[in-house]
Amino acid sequence: MFDQTYKIADKFNVSEKIILHSGDCLEFLNQCPDIIFKLIVTSPPYNIGKEYEKKLDLPVYLEQQKQVIRECVRTLSPQGSICWQVGNYVNNGSIIPLDTVLYPIFAELGLQLRNRIIWHFEHGLHCTSRFSGRYETILWFTKSDNYTFNLDPVRVPQKYPGKKYFKGPKVGQYSGNPLGKNPGDLWIIPNVKSNHIEKTEHPCQFPVELIERLVLALTDEEDWVFDPFLGTGTSIIAAIRHNRRGAGAEIVPKYITLAKNRIMQSLNGTLKTRPMNKPVYDPIKAGNSQTNIPWLEKTEDGQMSIFDSSNRGERTTKS
Repeated sequence: MFDQTYKIADKFNVSEKIILHSGDCLEFLNQCPDIIFKLIVTSPPYNIGKEYEKKLDLPVYLEQQKQVIRECVRTLSPQGSICWQVGNYVNNGSIIPLDTVLYPIFAELGLQLRNRIIWHFEHGLHCTSRFSGRYETILWFTKSDNYTFNLDPVRVPQKYPGKKYFKGPKVGQYSGNPLGKNPGDLWIIPNVKSNHIEKTEHPCQFPVELIERLVLALTDEEDWVFDPFLGTGTSIIAAIRHNRRGAGAEIVPKYITLAKNRIMQSLNGTLKTRPMNKPVYDPIKAGNSQTNIPWLEKTEDGQMSIFDSSNRGERTTKS
């Protein structure tokens, strides 16, 4: 962890550790030299009319994205990665997956897609005319075949750690890696909603642990991590937490203030975040009484009870 006395710079300088540019990302990228960033990770505006964006015709939106992506590729290390986390563009009730229309831009610029990571979460807006959206995607591109990839720091627990080879030269030996298994390309990580420990006033904030996994896997210590649409500072926080250098650009003043405050809290150890690899909350296993189905349970006199409790999914009725 960097010393908490490090300042937050506002202009690019290779000697800095933390940079937060108050303004357009293209303006900041113009300050940056070629091949400087090891990881560029972001969640750009989805062009759906959130408070921090103006909804545009899709071709105009894609052209704006192309300008940013082109500059990101210029500043990306030959061993570096770009991770573009997006959802769906919605127009008159019809959805267009943004990863599908953004992919050609990256491909035309010579990048290679290594994974299309599905980020699954349980909470969000409830749709009435289609199934509710409960996933977004992360497109992970590299600039070359010689890219940084550190699997060990992001391994997750084995499902069957005691499993052994049952035949062959390794018969009787444990078959799994003792450090854990590859997390795969489906990531189940809670999104930041009202009761999330990291929630701020930003409407589309992503969790620190989502970016931590990318930082640990795709960079080494002291490498630069850059986010062109920084929001509340999550990418910089994930970077400095693991002894990387963090940079980002943001145009909305209130989010700049939020990002600065959160970064400083991270430096002094007071920022509360959800720990990496913490199991997803299971309300039934936790015995949450709200998991009871009140219209299926009745008291001895035939009336439904609103004071029921549950224990690991087993329903009980109080008289």
